[in-house]
Amino acid sequence: MSKIRIPSIPASEITSEAVWLSRRKWLQQAGAGALALGAGGLLSSPRSTLAAASQSVLPATPNPDYWLSNKLTSEKDVSSYNNYYEFGTGKSDPFEYAHKMETRPWTVSVEGEVAKPRTFDIDDLLKLAPIEERIYRLRCVEAWSMVIPWSGYSLSTLLKQVEPTSKAKYIEFVTAVQPKNMPGLDDRIINWPYREGLRIDEAMHPLTMLVFGVYGKTLPNQNGAPMRVAIPWKYGFKSGKSIVKIRLVEKMPATSWVETAPQEYGFYANVNPQVAHPRWSQATERRIGDGFFAPRVETLMFNGYAEQVSSLYAGMDLRKNY
Repeated sequence: MSKIRIPSIPASEITSEAVWLSRRKWLQQAGAGALALGAGGLLSSPRSTLAAASQSVLPATPNPDYWLSNKLTSEKDVSSYNNYYEFGTGKSDPFEYAHKMETRPWTVSVEGEVAKPRTFDIDDLLKLAPIEERIYRLRCVEAWSMVIPWSGYSLSTLLKQVEPTSKAKYIEFVTAVQPKNMPGLDDRIINWPYREGLRIDEAMHPLTMLVFGVYGKTLPNQNGAPMRVAIPWKYGFKSGKSIVKIRLVEKMPATSWVETAPQEYGFYANVNPQVAHPRWSQATERRIGDGFFAPRVETLMFNGYAEQVSSLYAGMDLRKNY
């Protein structure tokens, strides 16, 4: 794999290695303590106690090729300020209700235009490749952003196991539907299950990541347990949570937000400050954790990953392919 060059960051935003390593050690101890006691956790509400009890320490080796040194968003904000409409449209709804989702047993089928279709148990997926830790930006179309330490490995690792055929031009992710455990399904905002997709070259890019953990522990349900994807140069809604099926297909799949509101959400969903959302500007963003009245910051093209991914879109009109 060629080395990934990460954008330079102002020194004022960099977390020192000593602080980060001490935080990692403390978080791992806190996670282990929560497991030993069957309670506790970093958040104080009853919901956080349930979430902490369901998480375990997930050892991961930091990968310096993906080490974005921005100030990290706090674990409290990462786990309690989410979009996950299967549990409700409020930002706190996933934190309140996602503990009901059943994540064991869990399988992920990979099918379609592949030579070796296969269904993987989640524990087999965890053993498929060494788990590494990467720090990525995550940006939502509502113009807020986070910086998150994900744990996992490149999606391409899984795709190579099933050997995509020459007809595999796109990849579709299908997420879980548990009617008894997901109160948001009753709203019918989206034609469930939630579906997302990528072009095959986007899916095979080393930045595209299968995520199993965050902050040194397995994913909490509200963040997409037990497995999600992360595509850091795109808006957050592209990063499907709680995936149960992956299809490789010849034609562009009908993804959920394109199907629901095509005038607002395109298939590519690249972070592009030059193209405004119909209801708000994309030129600036608010960083979660800085406070509502903190100055907004300039949005970077491709969320700061232009050097790595802009070649994927050479010759494309990014206003039409938004």
